[in-house]
Formats: sequence, structure tokens, C-alpha cells
Amino acid sequence: MENIIEITDFSAPELDVYARLTEAQLLNRHKPEKGIFIAESPLVIERALNAGYVPISFLVEKKHIAGQAKKLLTRCKDIPVYTSEFDILTQLTGFQLTRGMLCAMYRPILPSVEEICSNARRIAVLENVVNPTNVGAIFRSAAALHMDAVLLTPMCSNPLYRRAIRVSMGTVFQIPWTFLSANKPVTMQTDIKSYTTPMSSLEFQTQNTLESIITKQHNLVSSNTDLISTSKTTLKSTTNIEQLQHLGFKTVAMALTDNSISIDDPRLRKGEKLAIILGTEGEGLSEDTITHCDYTVRIPMSHSVDSLNVAAASAVAFWELGKK
Repeated sequence: MENIIEITDFSAPELDVYARLTEAQLLNRHKPEKGIFIAESPLVIERALNAGYVPISFLVEKKHIAGQAKKLLTRCKDIPVYTSEFDILTQLTGFQLTRGMLCAMYRPILPSVEEICSNARRIAVLENVVNPTNVGAIFRSAAALHMDAVLLTPMCSNPLYRRAIRVSMGTVFQIPWTFLSANKPVTMQTDIKSYTTPMSSLEFQTQNTLESIITKQHNLVSSNTDLISTSKTTLKSTTNIEQLQHLGFKTVAMALTDNSISIDDPRLRKGEKLAIILGTEGEGLSEDTITHCDYTVRIPMSHSVDSLNVAAASAVAFWELGKK
């Protein structure tokens, strides 16, 4: 393969995405159209490619190039592949590569809430879930247990953070998702394959910084400065909850209150379209969200246990309420 590049210079800017940039820098909140994420392991990378995500480069342990990584590298034959021995890569990245392979990819342009919900009957809605492990676990349960889509408030941990992707086993690429806007519906393009084209190996190698590597994508995507908010966002009745209800969803707040009904209540089974809303770790859902939802629902428990971790609760809720 002509695109195999032996690592000789640890300071090479092409390796910044793997070795030196933080998750926040990769996300690029101020210029989301320039965002990048890292996918780990052949399985996860393959799921991302199958979903249309565009690779920038690979970082592969040398022994895997002719092994488990070969099929993916052949599929992406024009993409640079940086490689070295295990000890060198561990020194470069600071951790052991998951199954010997990483891939830097462009973040997609997210669909609108309306498009996400257009053919959905069961959706999960996350309010300020900040732990990427929990976000990843919720996505895995949502994909496995009959959710059609996931919506997140802007303060949620990003589903394309490395740990969230890893915990989800790549299901973040298999189930539709988008962020709810703090003030108005997100209205971004949706064709993940059309907004950019991968650079050739020669083009990639001639870039001097990460900024110049991804600048050529700038004019090909639509900016959305409303996507991320730095203020805490709840599901206000005048915006997000009413929007879901207008789209035909009965809204289900997962919370313990005096008015909570059991998750096996027959009324929930009658709902043609349900939006299952889960709150942040510790505090749970905001009072405003609970007040304006159609139902407040609890999971019956034993041994005086009063609550579950949000990821565990999501699995129970999706199993019971995801039945159509």
C-alpha cells in the first residue's frame, strides 16, 4: 500500500488528532463544521464507514496492517495510514490502541429534529446527561431495544466523544440522533456523504497544521452556531417538549414523583408515538420538564432501592416502552 507512512517524527502535525488534541479541541464548538472525532477498533470503524462517515487518516499498529485492519485499509485505499510498533504507538498516544487501530473522521452535519422524528415511533431524549460513558451505554441500549432515534439537549456529552463511541460499540453510527436546540429547532443538512470528500494522501501530507487539514471543508458545510450552548438547557415546554408533542409524541418523563405511574401502565402501551425522557446523573429531570410532560413514569423496584443509574434505567425503559 502506497499510503502507509512509518512514524519517524512524533511532533508531526498530522498526528495531533491522536496525540495532542483534547476532545474539546476535536469537537471545535465554535466551528462545528470543522469538527473531528476518533473511532477505535476495526468493528467500530467499520460501522462508521458503513454509515457514511468520512475518514481522514488511520493510526495502526504495524502487525495489524496485514491482519485484521487489512479489509478496512483496502476499502479506504487513498487515506493515509500512520503506523509503527506497539511500544512507539503507546508512547505517542499515551494508551494502548483498542485492537491496534484508530481512525480520525470528520464529524457529520446533523439532521433536524423534524427529520429525525419523521418516521420514528419511539425516541429517547437525554436531558443534560454529561457522562460520556452513560451516553455511550444509553445509545447501545437504544439501538438494541427498539428506539428509533435519540435526541440530546446541548449540555449532554457529545455522542462522538471517544469514550462514548467506544462504550456504545459504534451504535452511535447506527441509530439516528441530533441535538435539540436551546431556542429553536436545528435545521442542518442531512446528507452525510455529500458534504465533503476525503483528501488524497499527497494532499494530506502537505498540510502543516490541523487547521489547514480541515479548512478546505469549510466552504462545503453549513455552519450552525445554535447547536451548542454553554448555558444549562432544560426541555422547556415552549420549545422542545411542545415541539415533540406537535410532532405527535406523548412525552414520558422518567422520574420519581407522587404522581408517577408504573412503567407497565396500560396507558403507555396505547401510545402510538412515545418520547422517553431521561435526566442528568444525580439530579434527574428538571421540574419544568416533569411538569410539562404527558406522563411521569417510575420503574418498580425492590429491596428499598429507589433509583438506578441513568444508563441502567434507560435499558429497562427502552425494553418495556419500546414494544410496539
